[in-house]
Amino acid sequence: MTAVKQATGPIEGYIKTAPTVTVDGDEATLDAQNVYYRNVNDTVRELVASGVKTIKLQHVNGQRYIGNGIGGKDVRIEVDGCAGNDMAMFMNGPTVEVFGNAQDGVGNTMNAGTVIVHGDAGDVLGYGMRGGKVFIKNDVGYRVGIHMKAYENLIPVMVCGGKARDFFGEYMAGGMLVLLGMNSQLEGPLVGGYVGTGMHGGIIYLRGEVEPWQCGKEVGIFTADEEDMKTLGPVLKEYCEALDMDYDEVVSGPFTKLVPISHRPYGKMYTYL
Repeated sequence: MTAVKQATGPIEGYIKTAPTVTVDGDEATLDAQNVYYRNVNDTVRELVASGVKTIKLQHVNGQRYIGNGIGGKDVRIEVDGCAGNDMAMFMNGPTVEVFGNAQDGVGNTMNAGTVIVHGDAGDVLGYGMRGGKVFIKNDVGYRVGIHMKAYENLIPVMVCGGKARDFFGEYMAGGMLVLLGMNSQLEGPLVGGYVGTGMHGGIIYLRGEVEPWQCGKEVGIFTADEEDMKTLGPVLKEYCEALDMDYDEVVSGPFTKLVPISHRPYGKMYTYL
């Protein structure tokens, strides 16, 4: 098959042919170098449908939508490189591990599964996330955890090991959001402004302190107590095991807890007939 190059636009330089794939039993290796994102993702879905359990993506350079909509708790996708936007969107069970950085929208409306990123990640992580776990080793961007929600036994969890920008936990409706501030290259405070703005459910844990002016008026600020650590401890242990961090060091720091003080923070803004 002759490769067709894209002459203009954001996909310039990518080829729209199937990537090179090597299959060994239930494990496959896929070379994504210069391959258009749709071709990468179509091939991943075909491999999963054929019974492959572990897929190793090599030379990933911004290809987006990796792992989107894929189910199966026994499916594992390993990404070598930088994953593009909306990785693991609508994902329902697999594990995706990125040995590098990830761009915006990781875990967008994710339902179940685990995402592990051994680097930085961008903005709007976990947008509308409904379940599963997202573990980021280093820094994250703006609006992380926006609209996270929970339903019955579906409780999403996100742990970020570095620092975060503004609007952390904005409009959060459920789940657990954790920020450690330990693996950071950012200057300035642990987190930016407007933390928990519009928050009406869930819980935020910060390893360190936050000033009242940094937080939305919808949240209460408390020191995490022993009961909180019983809840947080197992999550941090799993995070540390996944990212090769020292659990004792992580839990040695004081944690601040943010919770909503109202389940309807904007109720007065609406008129009911």
